[in-house]
Amino acid sequence: MAEEARPVYLIGCGADEGPPGPVAELGFKAHNLARLTRIGIPVPPAFVLGTSWCRACLAQGGQLPEGARGQLAAALRRLEAASGLAFGSSRRPLLVSVRSGAPVSMPGMMDTVLNVGLGDGTLSGLLRLSGNPRLVWDSYRRLIESFAETVAGLPGAPFETARREALSAAAVTAPAQLDFRALRALAQRALELYAAAADQPFPQSPVEQLEQAVAAVFRSWAGARARWYREAHGIGHELGTAVTVQRMVFGNAGGTSGAGAGFTRNPATGSAELYLDFAPNAQGEDVVSGRTGLAGGAALQNLPVSIGEELAELASLLEHEFRDAQEFEFTVENGELFVLQTREAKRTPLAALRIAVELAEAGLLTPAEARSRIAMLDPGALEIVELAAAGSVEPLLTGVGASIGVAAGAAVFDPDRAIDRARAGEVVILVREELATSDIAALEATAGLLAVRGARTSHAAVVARQLGKACIVGCAGLAIDADRHAGQVGARRIAEGEMLTLDAASGRVYPGRLAVVRRPPSELLGRLNALGA
Repeated sequence: MAEEARPVYLIGCGADEGPPGPVAELGFKAHNLARLTRIGIPVPPAFVLGTSWCRACLAQGGQLPEGARGQLAAALRRLEAASGLAFGSSRRPLLVSVRSGAPVSMPGMMDTVLNVGLGDGTLSGLLRLSGNPRLVWDSYRRLIESFAETVAGLPGAPFETARREALSAAAVTAPAQLDFRALRALAQRALELYAAAADQPFPQSPVEQLEQAVAAVFRSWAGARARWYREAHGIGHELGTAVTVQRMVFGNAGGTSGAGAGFTRNPATGSAELYLDFAPNAQGEDVVSGRTGLAGGAALQNLPVSIGEELAELASLLEHEFRDAQEFEFTVENGELFVLQTREAKRTPLAALRIAVELAEAGLLTPAEARSRIAMLDPGALEIVELAAAGSVEPLLTGVGASIGVAAGAAVFDPDRAIDRARAGEVVILVREELATSDIAALEATAGLLAVRGARTSHAAVVARQLGKACIVGCAGLAIDADRHAGQVGARRIAEGEMLTLDAASGRVYPGRLAVVRRPPSELLGRLNALGA
């Protein structure tokens, strides 16, 4: 394909940027960001390399097509003008995120690289701009770690070991508790690990970082988990993904900053409530990766009251603009809200019914549109499933319910073993330290999912809800011995194969198989019928 057939699209970079491109080229993520910009929602400026770039990149063995360097440079100039910063500057450096975005929603199936453009030549500039050494070193160690795994294809274990050692030395439990000195030492250790594993130093050129990150995100379209997801959901392999290069906003900038993911309505039940997770002094990957346990939106209380009000207003604006429940990601930087993504919310079948009915009752959908949205749902999937006598049994442990319904099955602690046992006809509960989208095949095969860490809005929990799986996260009282394929709750051991029952609505986990009751959602079906023609 000729170079001129691969345009670069601009978002929030000036009045002359023109209309957004077609969804098939721009991808839903960027297309929706352009819509948000037009209705005045705060979105960091960005440029987009469309899906035709991805197809060209993959056709050339995963390398950027000829002419890409010049087009990237021209797009960067527009992004610099919009942000007032300069990419690679030692005084006012522009840092960017590099995110995937296909024409169909594939949550967590492809890669993202944050803090691109940070290196020895720009560290002092970010420190001058922010006055925050902790932000500088935290962002740098994050870039090195993610670049190593996502771009260079290096194993993540040595970097994880270095993080654990840093936490142990500082007697803390999470990187968010490390001070700038510990983070500086961790970044320097990450540089050493990168050089040893890659047999070359970490790239210090911001342009080289950007080019490599863009190519890596395009390549992630052909990655194993993305291919599996497309095959499981009937999505064509030929579509490709777009890549959005966007000015970084920093949720890890201090006490009035953070990152979050939310739903305009509860995606498990469909009720009209803002459903979100927020991690203070964090970046977005901390929320959606499944590696961090979060306590809903309680941490927002430490931010200015206006942020909560803005999020409530945002939820209303999103539903009116898109005429559907939305899932969105956001960052708060020093008390200022930015929206980084919105898409149609993945939901349980029961939630789909409630949302369709209530949007029609509010006048956002016609009765015919509401019925069409649930026409393909399996009536059995709409049943409300509850424990028959939960009060008579003591739960083994309690976490955070990330779905609805009940699942009972044999506890299995390894994804591959879970798939094998499920294929042999056994009903299985997958038990993990954290739920990752790399476990997607196991998510599909199992009846329920249980994780020590993770959040309700993590990508894996989102996929689990869409698949109708009972899912409980944040079970801090559970310890997993991966080598012995077993778990421990206090003095109580859980062996592989032991029967567990998950009540996803309450977040409780019970030993054995408990009886359930099923009933139709009669009240909602009655309201649907009352909508008229």
